[in-house]
Amino acid sequence: MIKQFSLLLLSLVLLASCSSTTSDSNADNTGVAVEGAESKEVYMFTSFHEPADEGLRLLYSYDGYKWDSVGGVFLKPNAGEGKLMRDPSMVQGPDGTYHLVWTTAWRGDKGFGYASSKDLINWSDQKFVEVMAHEPETVNVWAPELFYDEENERYIIIWASTIPNRFERGVEDEKNNHRMYYTTTKDFNTFTETKLFSDPGFSIIDAVIVKREKDDYVLVLKDNTRPNRNLKVAYGDTPLGPWKNVSEPFTGNFVEGPTVLKLGDEYHIYYDVYEKKIYGASKTKDFKTFTDVTDQMSFPVGHKHGTIFKSNEKVLEGVKKHAAQQQATKSNAQ
Repeated sequence: MIKQFSLLLLSLVLLASCSSTTSDSNADNTGVAVEGAESKEVYMFTSFHEPADEGLRLLYSYDGYKWDSVGGVFLKPNAGEGKLMRDPSMVQGPDGTYHLVWTTAWRGDKGFGYASSKDLINWSDQKFVEVMAHEPETVNVWAPELFYDEENERYIIIWASTIPNRFERGVEDEKNNHRMYYTTTKDFNTFTETKLFSDPGFSIIDAVIVKREKDDYVLVLKDNTRPNRNLKVAYGDTPLGPWKNVSEPFTGNFVEGPTVLKLGDEYHIYYDVYEKKIYGASKTKDFKTFTDVTDQMSFPVGHKHGTIFKSNEKVLEGVKKHAAQQQATKSNAQ
């Protein structure tokens, strides 16, 4: 009986040891359990191809340097008069929903497109959010950019518009003299009154809000003045500014569409070097000193500017599978 009890006790000890080993393999070095491979972090990049009438494309990367195309199109645009999808900007809300906004036309439309998704495959109905209807002379609404303001639990949307004869134009044509505007929303059903976001004294487009910490924000922006058309930064205490101390450019000319990703303790700013038809990047720790890392980057041919957001392998595998099914259907139809 004692021998049998000892064997039973030994078996229980071994079983407990195995369970502990299995549990530890799914924990990080703090002892907190982490989820399996499906939650491995992946960086994803919204994209489009010219002439911007096909719709949303996606890139992915595990290190922020080598980017690959998922393939396929995930949302064909039908919002607005122009029915285009340029400058797609994506952010994931606290509830896991992906929110997408985009430019719908070069000229004429007084709003931007919007749709949402839980998996980047199945999308809500598209909306046209008319944010400049109160300004009948508005020429355009370009590059809407999403930012989630966690301090106030709201989404901020900024964009560039031209209202002729409204601002000092310098060397710009009146119909190309942009300033940045904004609205906010908590649910994408109701939006606050449109207000001026930034007037730096020159034509500005393609601005991106970066939060470093509480009460410490940076605005990466394009000076669209001829012949500059390059990227600069400004600084603010809130995500709505005011934006002060606009820097000298940290890129060459003919650059646009910045997006920012923090890797370790360095911020990487990616941008479209459209004259050379390449994608570039610079890194910085303080938004004062910048190092060009374009030659270390790899992007698929045809990629045009969007925004980078974090996701996981489960979502990535889902969109890859969807893209493969799209291709198979297309091949079978031929």
